[in-house]
Amino acid sequence: MLKSLHARRGVQLGIGLLIGIAFGFLMQKGGVTRYDVILGQLLLKDFTVVKIMLSAVITSMIGVHLLTSLGLAELHPKPGSLGGTAIGGLIFGVGFALLGYCPGTLAGAVGNGFLDALVGGLAGIVIGAGLFASLYPVLQRTVLHKADFGDVTLPRLLNVNPWVLVVPIAAGLVLLLVVIERAGL
Repeated sequence: MLKSLHARRGVQLGIGLLIGIAFGFLMQKGGVTRYDVILGQLLLKDFTVVKIMLSAVITSMIGVHLLTSLGLAELHPKPGSLGGTAIGGLIFGVGFALLGYCPGTLAGAVGNGFLDALVGGLAGIVIGAGLFASLYPVLQRTVLHKADFGDVTLPRLLNVNPWVLVVPIAAGLVLLLVVIERAGL
């Protein structure tokens, strides 16, 4: 079923739009589009953001590997490098430090009508994307491919069945969620 969607671009875009709207709705309901919640996370006083992110990681990790195991989907990891990760982290970090939103929470905050996100966030995205695009030829030659590690995944790196890692990692993350919740964070 999922493989037949691969050839139907319009259906893929429609499904992506619906999933994006649901994701934004859930982020808003979870409270992670509010600046005070994000600031509380950065100050290690409110762990709402971590709890939502860990829940999403657990769900998606199990879901992706289940679909792959059933032959309903294929993984196509993108190659990476330490240089590219450093540049991406720098751009992300500067934007987060200046405004207090990551791209996902920024979109949710704009949807909530928060003017700081609309004006500052969209300006930041346009300026950041413009700077990256203008510097891309130089970055590609000098930094982006430094310490290239290819399209490696942990199961492939360790030469194990993915479920050997998925099950204990998911269990560990669930345990971490329980500890955070019991600590009242």
